[in-house]
Amino acid sequence: MYVYMGTRKSSEIFILLQVLVLFICSTEAAAASIEQFNFSTFDGNTDSDFFTREGNQTNIENKALQLTYDSISDSTYVKFFNNSGRIMYHTPFRIHNGDDGGEILASFSSSFVINLYRKPEWEPGDGLAFLIAPNCSLPGSSYGQWLGLTNGSTDGSSENHFVAIEFDTRKQEFDPDGNHIGLNINSVKSKKTVPLDEHNITLSPNSTPSYKVWVEYDGASKLMQVYMVVLQGEEDFYPEKPSEALLNESINLQDYLKSESYFGFSASTGDPYFQLNCIRAWTLKIDVVPKIKDWKWLIITAAVGVPVAIIFLICIGVYMKRRRKTKVEESHELGRLKWLPGMPREFKYKELKKATNNFHESMKLGEGGFGIVFKGILHEKDHDKTHIEVAVKKFSKDNIQGKGDFLAELAIIHRLRHKHLVRLVGWCHEKGKLLLVYDYMPNGSVEKYLYNNSEQTTLNWNHRYKILAGVASALYYLHNEYDQKVVHRDLKASNILLDGEYNARLGDFGLARAIENERNSYADVGLDGVPGTRGYVAPECFHTWKATTESDVFGFGAVVLEVVCGRSPGVVIPDQEVSHTLVDWVWMLHREGRILDAVDEQLNNDFVEDEARRALLLGLACSHPIASERPKSEDILQIITGTLPVPDVPPFRPFFTWPSMDTSATVSSVLTGFSLSSKDSIMMTGV
Repeated sequence: MYVYMGTRKSSEIFILLQVLVLFICSTEAAAASIEQFNFSTFDGNTDSDFFTREGNQTNIENKALQLTYDSISDSTYVKFFNNSGRIMYHTPFRIHNGDDGGEILASFSSSFVINLYRKPEWEPGDGLAFLIAPNCSLPGSSYGQWLGLTNGSTDGSSENHFVAIEFDTRKQEFDPDGNHIGLNINSVKSKKTVPLDEHNITLSPNSTPSYKVWVEYDGASKLMQVYMVVLQGEEDFYPEKPSEALLNESINLQDYLKSESYFGFSASTGDPYFQLNCIRAWTLKIDVVPKIKDWKWLIITAAVGVPVAIIFLICIGVYMKRRRKTKVEESHELGRLKWLPGMPREFKYKELKKATNNFHESMKLGEGGFGIVFKGILHEKDHDKTHIEVAVKKFSKDNIQGKGDFLAELAIIHRLRHKHLVRLVGWCHEKGKLLLVYDYMPNGSVEKYLYNNSEQTTLNWNHRYKILAGVASALYYLHNEYDQKVVHRDLKASNILLDGEYNARLGDFGLARAIENERNSYADVGLDGVPGTRGYVAPECFHTWKATTESDVFGFGAVVLEVVCGRSPGVVIPDQEVSHTLVDWVWMLHREGRILDAVDEQLNNDFVEDEARRALLLGLACSHPIASERPKSEDILQIITGTLPVPDVPPFRPFFTWPSMDTSATVSSVLTGFSLSSKDSIMMTGV
């Protein structure tokens, strides 16, 4: 790089200054943080100051934002016809910096729970909308079809500057039907609508269901997505987000919204059409978009600092070249991860240090190859009496491998959503410290219940079978339902955690890798290695150096036998002067027709024989030495639930055949599952 110091045209100098300005602006954007709030419920006494209400009947009551007020103390319903209301969060958020001449557009993610209740004798009307608007004011005469958004004189005006997601329960002449969602821009006439009948969703049914809605916007791709699911219980506000969005639409919010805009909700009723429109929970996470500094002073500053800036950039370039390639890649990866849609909360190191009592030994939950896990207690800033228990995973010291493990785990699990996976709450990368924050599992890991020998800590049969069903469901999700295949690579009892109801939550994704659906293993994308723990690693991994969905199934089989038998897969079991591994011992009992003798003695014969036999045979089927002969994760789930029979398990453990290392080979070495020659033993050791 060189700088020509001779005469330049003024336009060329200005271009150079513009480049520097854009560089400064992009640097500011990269350094931006995230603003967020979370209302898991609403309290009129403590939360009123957070909201601006418009409309005579809006209120915060019955743990909800009531957009069209509904109830009185005697539990009867008061019907307010031709009513409209808005409730907006009290402060605006910066959506973009276009008003300053910039082009940065915020990404945001919002989820909320809606309830549009009506009695059977009421006709539904008219609907509710998630709203982004330049102010909190409610237009006059905006009841009925106008949804609290516009009225007959303002509808369609470009001066409205709002974007909304409508949940419409009454058909107008411009609507496809009376049960749909739509993307509205400055008008109640939607740019795009999605009828909901085909998705088995009725917004205002003759019952009391609530719906969880996710509205996500990617400022880079300018894609708006809306997801929706019916809640199974009145308090079930944490369901899995569906894998597919109901609405996908490209929209540049900078074209329609003011840079400073408010988020909230609006709703309306008609006459005689009526329903109760309320919001029962609401979260929002949005990028902080920086303001562009005054151009005049910025140009003057840039003109003075150009030579210094160029020298500084040259020095930075030399320094970056000297850094090792892996460090550069990890730094770039961390930067990209920070801005991925759906990323959880980024914690300050001091927050986690305080939550864990300075990582005190008394808060220690466990320790592994990747670091130490501590219990933490987080106190909400606005509610000192409210606290959340979490598990804080502190990675090993600042070494390259530790950062790679951290990035690998964060890259995968931040997007995984399943009731049998441990939920990632947040993360921290500060002052050379690497930490992940998970939901706290009060009952610890399955492992501690299997080998404690205390009756008070022994898992009963119902718990054990429920745990296996939960892990099978999680494995099916990882292999089939996520948008990429995820290979866990370290299935074992110590990585299966239990919540307060003894539901299984699969955790520890430090070894996991996501692979494209058309690939067979993570090794196909340059992530070779033999990960995992002895006794849980499939035999082919030691030859192919690949972990696959089939090797995950082998690990699941080891877990099944471990949970049912109460014995570790790596322990040698003496039996009539012959020693067996756990899988060989169970196979021997199967051959002799007494497979139920393998069930953990701590259960004192208190178990369901049909379930135990099914689980043990499934464990053997998953432990088949030949990867292709093992059941698929989708079959495993059906076998566990009893909707599919267990595959035939031969009386003798099949031979293990080494896969050929090259396609021209025609003969493979064959080893039995029970013995090895001295030569083969040397080969195994060499691997």
